[in-house]
Amino acid sequence: MLRVLLVDDEPFILRGMKELIDWKNEGFEIVGSVADGEEALLFLQNHDADLILADIKMPIMDGLELLRKLRISEKYRDIYFIILSGYADFQYAQEAIKYACNDYILKPVEKEKLVQALRKVRGLKNIELEKERETKKLENAYLSGKLISVIQGRSDPLTIEYVQQHIRLSEQVRYIEILIDGKNYEDDYEDSVKLANQKQLYSICKDYLQDDSQHCVMDVSIQEKVYDVGFILCRYMYESSDIKEYLGDFIKYLREILGLPVIMIVGKEVKNLEEIAKSYSTTRMVRSFQGFREKKEIYYYEEEMQIHTNGIMLCKKSLDILLNAIEQNNHAEIMKAVDGFYEEMRERGIAGEVMRLNINYLLFQLLHLASELDDSVNQEEILRMISEGTFEAGILRGSKAHLCRVACEYGDYLAQMCKDSSRGILGKVEKEIRERYAENLTLKEFGEKYYLNGAYLGQLFRKKFGQSFKDYLNNCRIEQACHLLLRTDKKIYQIAEMVGYRDLDYFVNRFISVKGCTPAKFRKQAKTKDEKKGAEDLSE
Repeated sequence: MLRVLLVDDEPFILRGMKELIDWKNEGFEIVGSVADGEEALLFLQNHDADLILADIKMPIMDGLELLRKLRISEKYRDIYFIILSGYADFQYAQEAIKYACNDYILKPVEKEKLVQALRKVRGLKNIELEKERETKKLENAYLSGKLISVIQGRSDPLTIEYVQQHIRLSEQVRYIEILIDGKNYEDDYEDSVKLANQKQLYSICKDYLQDDSQHCVMDVSIQEKVYDVGFILCRYMYESSDIKEYLGDFIKYLREILGLPVIMIVGKEVKNLEEIAKSYSTTRMVRSFQGFREKKEIYYYEEEMQIHTNGIMLCKKSLDILLNAIEQNNHAEIMKAVDGFYEEMRERGIAGEVMRLNINYLLFQLLHLASELDDSVNQEEILRMISEGTFEAGILRGSKAHLCRVACEYGDYLAQMCKDSSRGILGKVEKEIRERYAENLTLKEFGEKYYLNGAYLGQLFRKKFGQSFKDYLNNCRIEQACHLLLRTDKKIYQIAEMVGYRDLDYFVNRFISVKGCTPAKFRKQAKTKDEKKGAEDLSE
């Protein structure tokens, strides 16, 4: 409802105005009535108003003087104003127009004239609100981009300062990855469905966090097929409880509202925002080892990843034999070494937590082997994808069969890293993207086509082009969308579909993040620029 203040020195006029129309039905609410402009200014000191209807002739301060004072005031200049006058004098109307009066209605006020003026104000307000929403949307997209760069460790001091100015922070922070989990979910749902679920999860997170909603951001992970919501957790958020109670209530709410198996991966606690990239890297590591963990709702880095070899039974000899077999990519020896490792654990009575620490030791050594070959590749993501990819129903996570399959595939992956020929495939992939950008292209598809591990291909892609496969594909689509916006009259949703986007909102958000404005604004600006250039050419 728009709030209305009536200003007239004749009481019967005020009563008549209140009863002339159904104000509520028109979207307005009368919040007050006063006798002159001076009383109106006093009223506004303690009350809000969106619209003032004022008589032009009143004692002490008339309507025109009130209008003038409002327009030179920083606080009140945006209030809509309608003059009610018994004078059909052009000079009065001209003076009212000078101070941006929204309408000028002659007395006696006719119902139709008043309704028409109110609907005009309502339309102006709707346009203003839409502009505010668009501005807010752009500001949020800009802040999200800055926050993502800070989380990923790609920011400079100015970016960190900008984020610090726009969200509330405190000492001791953690990065938390929130996502929908489950093997069946990954395999059985189309990308468009997973994207819709991700957006819904993001919206639910923001609703739950309320004043801290800007601590959430979508698509932090640059890895393929991770439909995540990132969350910066600050110590002040759980001052009245503890972290496990706070996050337990949070995830319970998410699961109940979304109706899907949401999980949280809680990164290492760091001192402040400047170090949040370290916390983010630990969530990636936990996710990469998730294939060897029992299913949980919340994974804490400190609980999942710490390795203490002192004072525990570490099967180092068996593990070193297995590592050597993996490095040589000898599948027969790998299977024999896995048998030996499990046999030693059985003989020594190793199980539970100690078994997990032995597995952690093995996984860290595998990452070390790959890093020696190419330290620019995200080894944690490779290991996660291999581990999740080899998991099948009936094979327990961390079981002998699961470990054996992971070890064999990781041996294949290390062998691929040693081949220089894989680099030449990138040119073919790039060419296909340029030709098939509108299709649902994935690294998995290209990996199978060119006989490379999909995750490894994605890392090679990032190394060569300085961006992820997904970002490269999106940028290619956006550039093609720009061409269609400038060269055709097709509607925005049609262009979105033509370049490969099935979700219009997602297309608009991607366009904003790349071009800094909406598709409609991009087209309008280009059209205005062309018209201006055409006029200049004619004048020459």
